Amino acid sequence: MAYDEGLAERIRARLGADSGFTEKRMFGGLAFLYEGNMAVGVTGDELMVRVGPHATEAALERPGTRPFDITGRPMRGWVVVASSALSEDEVLAAWTDQGHDFAASLPPK
Repeated sequence: MAYDEGLAERIRARLGADSGFTEKRMFGGLAFLYEGNMAVGVTGDELMVRVGPHATEAALERPGTRPFDITGRPMRGWVVVASSALSEDEVLAAWTDQGHDFAASLPPK
């Protein structure tokens, strides 16, 4: 599956030169990992965000979200944000910050 390179570029711009981030092809898209832990990713034209199990419910109340489900069983701690909800840079920034914060809370891999 292809991914939206424009969205990937917006994420790269947001993450800046933070040396803790790396990119890796995953889930048929592109993942951004912090210290080896996935923070956010792009699949198709949507954003995957690792919010953590305790923040999932609140994240799913935000506009344009749904559970991340590629196997028929939703993955706890992950949400997908529709491209229609990401038109404003501030919204994308909030999601990437949340993904980064959760990934940073985990031990480096």
